[in-house]
Order: sequence, then structure tokens, then C-alpha cells
Amino acid sequence: MVKISRRKILKYTVGAGALLGGSFGAFKVYNKSSEVAVVHSKPLPIPPLLSGTKSDGQTVFNLSMQKGVSQFVVGKETATYGYNGTYLGPALVMNKGDDVVINVTNNLGESTTTHWHGLHLPARMDGGPYSVIENGDTWTAQFKIMNEASTYFYHPHLLHNTAEQVYRGLAGLFIIRDPGNEPDLPNQYGVDDIPLVVQDRSFNTDGSLRFSGEIEGVKGDKVLVNGGITPIFEAPAQFVRFRVLNVSNARIYNFGFSDNRKFYQVGTDGGSLESPVPLTKLLLAPAERAEILVDFSGQENQEVRLVSYSGEVASLSPFWMPDAQDNKTFDVLTINVKPATENAITTMPDRLSTIIPLQESQANVTRKLSLEFSIIGFKMTINGQSMDMNRIDQTVQLGDTEIWEFTNPSGMVHPFHIHDIQFQILSRNGELPPENERGWKDTVLVKQDETVRIIAKFDDFADPDIAYMYHCHILGHEDSGMMGQFLVV
Repeated sequence: MVKISRRKILKYTVGAGALLGGSFGAFKVYNKSSEVAVVHSKPLPIPPLLSGTKSDGQTVFNLSMQKGVSQFVVGKETATYGYNGTYLGPALVMNKGDDVVINVTNNLGESTTTHWHGLHLPARMDGGPYSVIENGDTWTAQFKIMNEASTYFYHPHLLHNTAEQVYRGLAGLFIIRDPGNEPDLPNQYGVDDIPLVVQDRSFNTDGSLRFSGEIEGVKGDKVLVNGGITPIFEAPAQFVRFRVLNVSNARIYNFGFSDNRKFYQVGTDGGSLESPVPLTKLLLAPAERAEILVDFSGQENQEVRLVSYSGEVASLSPFWMPDAQDNKTFDVLTINVKPATENAITTMPDRLSTIIPLQESQANVTRKLSLEFSIIGFKMTINGQSMDMNRIDQTVQLGDTEIWEFTNPSGMVHPFHIHDIQFQILSRNGELPPENERGWKDTVLVKQDETVRIIAKFDDFADPDIAYMYHCHILGHEDSGMMGQFLVV
């Protein structure tokens, strides 16, 4: 649950004064580091694949949300949550067109939900706040896979309590493939097709997770990849695809490599880009995904580190109170290059997919959403309103194409997510988005004082009673009110 302390009240009051042109001056608060000896992971853990079982033409998956014990601090145990294990969950793998059944059993001892982030599916199967799973119960989601091949994920979405349940470890990958209709990219899972589920966490001296419930979102001082702290990956000397997911509660990463090497983004949240986009830095906010290709050919026995150049992140939002990690470059993953595998992919396709752009002239409606922070009551709001399950904020007509325009006067950054749809970014402050954002997205980072316009078509699913959500994916912001709901009718 979101907490407000006297320290927070002072912090926000001073910050607000600075924003409003008062005489308070610059004011920054840094989280105290957890001075504990941690267990570094060797090698990089790889989430197990779960491909389900076939039954009557359906693919059936079974997930158990459960308590566990993990070891992150030397000589101590950490109480954690996981799906089918002690921390995080398996990678669910399925094909476009599959009819899937997912049974989710709650053994946590508290209420929860499980949301399929990024998937296009009926509202009743979305797993948002309407689909509460009480302790001991099983919820069954049944739907057809309609999304493009890409990397998605699943996590709890309980009203006002998403942040803590995710922080304790509840999240997992959802990989969709499309055999015969995908670009020729590395696809040997765990060998040259590598998931990187990136989080930050802090620990107390007794080994317990340090979760403070801060309204601006909880950040940690230790980096976990696939549940391992700053692990080591042995990469083959060839092209490697990394499926990078930022499932941190609040931290934004500016990924790159310690030798400043060029890499190529080939996919966004909801599918392949049209062509590989060369990069040396990749900004990724909570809930955003990116598939990247890195060429390790001819580099056998060399070492390189995946890092976050987060010193460049601190300036995104002066009122967001950057912590010590935001003001420096830090290691995420060490990569040791080993011999290439047999049948290694050593070239990169020039063309990946065809994306038909949605035109503004197609839009039936333009909606304007202002992402705000209210000093009075310390609430996160959208258009001045905090989340209320008894209020429908938007009603969308089935089949309509809509433009949603986000403005951000809040003094913070907001990675904004819309359930059910994949959208295209039209503009940032009137300018075209960068090339690596010109694919299908379900989450978009809206920076301080920025206006972002997106366009989407609301197809296939209508329900007059069950709503979809839209919200900031800094989970403390979501839990404290920056969420709304829309019906498709």
C-alpha cells in the first residue's frame, strides 16, 4: 500500500515550491543504500520455458502464485513470491493463433490478480482489478492469441496493491511466436535468444526485501537480472538476441555496453520493427520491452558489460527525486564471449516486418489526458481524478480508431500503459518519434512537460460491464491513483 511519511510531506512540499518558482531552491533526496553483502549470480539464471499441454485443441497452462524463500544476502533468507517457484515465473511460450487456457491458483495467503500485459483479449480475461483471485481459489483465463510475435509479460494487478506484490517477485515472461512468419533471428532459447528481466531491489540486513511503499515509486540499489544479482552470461561468438524487459517498480534504465559498442533494436513491445535500428543507448522505462541484436562474432574470450548510463536519466524529471543510482553508470550484466555454436546466425536481415501506419485522418475521436500530481492529498491523478472503480472514465466504440494525447505537467515521468491494444506513437512534442519507437507499443514514456500523441484501433472485443485499465506503470503512481478505466461498447 502507498505510504506518506512526514519526510515525504516535506520532500514534496519543498519540491513543489521549487517547481512553482519559490525560493526553496533545488532539493533532492537520495535513498540510503542497503549496506549488505549480496550473493552474485553465476551464471545468469534463465527462466524455464513452459509450453503448456495440448487438450481438445487448446494449449493449457497452470500457474501457482506462491510464497517462497530466496537467497540474495549472504547467510540470510529472503521471503519472496513467485509463479511456480520462489521468485519470478516461467516463460510461457505459445504461437499466434493458439487457443490457450491459463489456470492461475492463488496460494499467497492474500488476494491478488494476474494480468497479461500487452495482450489483445476480452476484458473479462485481461486479469485487471476486476478479476480478483482470493486465497486458495483458481481463476481461469481463456482466449485466442491474436498478438504479433514478440515479448510480453504477466504480473499482479490488484487495486492499490500492485507495487508490493510485484516487488516481492511476481512477474513472468510471455513469449509469442509466429512460425513461418518471423524474421530470421536467433531463436535458441537460453543460447542465443536470451531473456533479460531487469529489476532493482534493496535488502535489509536481515535479508528481507526493503519495500517502503513510496508514492513516487520504490527504487532499489541492487540490480537483478532474471532474479540473479549482476550475473554473468556466457555468450556465443555470434549474433545474440536479448529480450529486455524492465519490470522494475520505478527505475528507468539507459542501457548500453561498457565499450560503447553498436547494437540493433529489432523489436518493440508488440512486434518487430520494420528494419533493425542501430543504437548505442536504449532508454527503457518500467513495463517497456525491447528486442536487441548484439554481434559477438570474432570476440571469443573477451568480456563486455551491459550497463545503465543512468546519469543521463537523472535530468528527465527534477521533481522525481533521483537517487544515487540515477546519478551514475552501473553494471547490469557481465558477458563473457565463448566459442560460437553450430548453425550460428552470423548475419542480420535488412528487413524485419511491414508496419502499416495508422493515419490521423482515420481517427474518430481524440482524447486528452493530463498526468498530474496533486500536493493536496498527495494524489496521482489523470485529468484531476484519482482511480475509482465505480466510475467509467472513457467509453470507446468498437471498431473506432482513436488518438490519445498525453500531457505531463506533474514534475515526474510517467510510462503510460493502455490495456487491450497495441498503439503507434504519432509524435513527441510535435516531432516524429525516434526510429526505434516506430513499432507497436503498449507503454510509452511521457517525460516532464512533454506532450505525446498515440493512435490505436479498438477492434474485436466489447463488454458493457467489464472495463480495461489505463495507467502509469510506475507502480507507486498507479497504486496512488494514476489509473482510469474505459469500456469498449
